[in-house]
Amino acid sequence: QVQLVESGGGLVQPGGSLRLSCAASGIISSYYDMGWYRRAPGKQRELVAKLTSGSGSRTSYADFVKGRFTISRDNAKNTVYLQMTSLKPEDTAVYYCNVKNYLMGDYWGQGTQVTVSS
Repeated sequence: QVQLVESGGGLVQPGGSLRLSCAASGIISSYYDMGWYRRAPGKQRELVAKLTSGSGSRTSYADFVKGRFTISRDNAKNTVYLQMTSLKPEDTAVYYCNVKNYLMGDYWGQGTQVTVSS
């Protein structure tokens, strides 16, 4: 059974930083693309950042987080991270971890709340 457990969300002031973690079990994460999405109140879920699988892993970011957020992965720990800096109130959302392999499946975490407010 595949499980994704996110952690690291919380309340932070504008300009602050948070690091989200997503620990996967039941998969070999190196075979999966790993990414972070978010859903803000009243909006649809959107891609934040993702890393492709394999030795030639590629990273992509949504324009609204470029230069502020960094995605990384530790395949030995089956974990993907999202380092968020210079946070803005508009970054307030529930952040979801996703792992995807086109043959083996597409899985989501339960989400972690990030609130940016003074």
